[in-house]
Amino acid sequence: MKLNYIKLGEGRPLLILHGLFGSLDNWKTLGNKFAEKYEVYLIDQRNHGKSPHSNEFDYHVMTDDLIEFVEDHYLRGLYVLGHSMGGKTVMNFAQHCDLVDKMVVADIAPKAYTPHHLKLINSLEEINFSEVKSREEVEIILSKDIKEIPIRQFLMKNLYWKEKNVLDWKINLPVIKENLTQIIGEIEDGIVSIPTLFIRGQNSNYIQDSDFPLIKQQFPDSRIETIPNAGHWLHAENPSLFFDLISRFLEEEN
Repeated sequence: MKLNYIKLGEGRPLLILHGLFGSLDNWKTLGNKFAEKYEVYLIDQRNHGKSPHSNEFDYHVMTDDLIEFVEDHYLRGLYVLGHSMGGKTVMNFAQHCDLVDKMVVADIAPKAYTPHHLKLINSLEEINFSEVKSREEVEIILSKDIKEIPIRQFLMKNLYWKEKNVLDWKINLPVIKENLTQIIGEIEDGIVSIPTLFIRGQNSNYIQDSDFPLIKQQFPDSRIETIPNAGHWLHAENPSLFFDLISRFLEEEN
């Protein structure tokens, strides 16, 4: 699959992958900062952003998408960064691609998670775009079940004008729902020996202390950093520290 992307800057290639319900648009600000030193590729994963939709949606096909992307752009000596779902994609990708030199995984572990996204998906499915004609109306409906303003605003970034006066979701919502157990499931049980930085939010429960042995088992050359006073969207809640941690890691000599 040919993925939608934006290329920024020059230097060593750095691939950045968003999480579930996200898109490359979420990473433009940080992407521009990284582009001061690296050749940054912000990528929409399948069924997200402006990338094509498909009924196939798991880490095997998303890994294949990324391998195809790397081959199409003749990239070597890769740095890869993935948040949440994107983190699982790059973890799996690193098992199947020998071109990754360093990897950053943001607030996700290689384990399976409970299906807590169904509430969000059900709320998005409630929107009847044959009746709803404005972003304001969408937000009013979402606010009934999604009280957190930042989460509502994040989800609403998926809205677009499908045609004149007709809104729709960019994400392939039915396929995401159907394959959710694949996305929240564990990745392949392989060992990746490249230098890897895991970053977690202090207020997030996605990477717990009890996950450290599993992370070290699958990624023996890894370390885990914690960003204080940040949750799952740590790159948006504390972008400065997030950027500094990654910059120092990428600049270290192996």
